Amino acid sequence: MKIRKGDEVFVLAGKFRGERAHVEEAMPSANKVILDGLNIAKRHTKQAGSTMQAGIIDKLMPLDASNVALWCDNHKGPAKVGYKTEEGVKHRVCRKCGEVL
Repeated sequence: MKIRKGDEVFVLAGKFRGERAHVEEAMPSANKVILDGLNIAKRHTKQAGSTMQAGIIDKLMPLDASNVALWCDNHKGPAKVGYKTEEGVKHRVCRKCGEVL
């Protein structure tokens, strides 16, 4: 998966198409990402012991990683990701403009 925690992404498909957000968590095994402030669901919970809060809780739900693309600040648009190695270090680069992401 080419998306990591902390990346700025652009949503390509779904309810939030056209919005930009930061990745809070990346789950490569499930090919999903959790975005900051998007795809929030309301969950009704009972109190389980003294640790968990009862009531209606906002929960961040994951989006499929195929529905988001990295945002390139250089050309101000979504980027397809390529890789270049320089001096033994692998970098993610934008395929359109060549800028390091």
